[in-house]
Amino acid sequence: MKEAIEVEAGGRAVRVSSPDKVYFPERGLTKRDVVEYFLAVGAGILGALRDRPTTLERWPAGVFEGARLSTRQDNRGDAFYQKRVPKGAPSWVETAQVAFPSGRTADEVCPTEVAVVAWAANLGTLTFHPWPVRRDDVEHPDQLRIDLDPQPGTDYADAVKVAHEARALLHELDMEGFPKTSGGRGMHLYVPVQPMWDFVQARRAVIAFGRELERRLPDQVTMSWWKEERGERIFIDFNQMARDRTIASAYSVRPRPRGTVSAPLSWGEVDDARPEDFDITTMPARFAEVGDLHAGIAEAAFSLEPLLELAARDERDHDLGDLPYPPEYPKMPGEPLRVQPSRRATFD
Repeated sequence: MKEAIEVEAGGRAVRVSSPDKVYFPERGLTKRDVVEYFLAVGAGILGALRDRPTTLERWPAGVFEGARLSTRQDNRGDAFYQKRVPKGAPSWVETAQVAFPSGRTADEVCPTEVAVVAWAANLGTLTFHPWPVRRDDVEHPDQLRIDLDPQPGTDYADAVKVAHEARALLHELDMEGFPKTSGGRGMHLYVPVQPMWDFVQARRAVIAFGRELERRLPDQVTMSWWKEERGERIFIDFNQMARDRTIASAYSVRPRPRGTVSAPLSWGEVDDARPEDFDITTMPARFAEVGDLHAGIAEAAFSLEPLLELAARDERDHDLGDLPYPPEYPKMPGEPLRVQPSRRATFD
């Protein structure tokens, strides 16, 4: 195995150790292939990450059969989330300080140039998880991220149907969404917003949005946090807008055998897109042809007021307040009982 090479990344020489190490055995794709992929889509992924605190999802041994990601409950996995800047990072790897729900803080990697992406890829980073904020104001999101999550019995085609209704609703609210594949079966919609509201308000806005979609498509959409109540519907994962919850960035590689990537789409191609067609080997040519379809996110910023007004009407007219936060969060003001429905009798 070759010891190390250097790649040119935006005018910097970035060292890549063990470039021939196989990261995706099913296709024979190596660490070098991953680094070169990120360089090929450099302008796109930097647009998704620039000046954003970013968690690194690292797979240093690659994506082999049986490989699993460490969790809060079990840290013995083969891959892990890196929330603090790694020791020994080059001086040009900049950081941003963020506060977690626990109240603790951390200096996270904050990409400012494509060399940072290449450096992180050398550490085994496949998926980049940027916060929906920029480092000059880490308390006020500038993006709503709407996660259309297919539940068992549904797939990408079902997410597409919901995405079209979601876009129609956004237009009614004088907003626009930018779609992308998740890299799996789901879809993500990014909505640029003015950074004037905090995380609680942004999450409340997404809850109101999801509830309206659920009213319009009751057989296709669910807002239930509890899996036992979701059925074969698309779950609008509102907690992806909670503080310290992030979505895989556009152009990120997903830890799947084919090396699929999260691909920005135009609305005209959403129906015919096949998520499995976008991977490390195919995305560079697509990017060279169509450019960054998410570039427009940086050029718009919508008001949250229409969604917050919808949330207020839900509470006033339908007695619909907050929904449960993720289990690792402290109890939040106004939050309902954080116990799944089938176990609630035990707590009554």
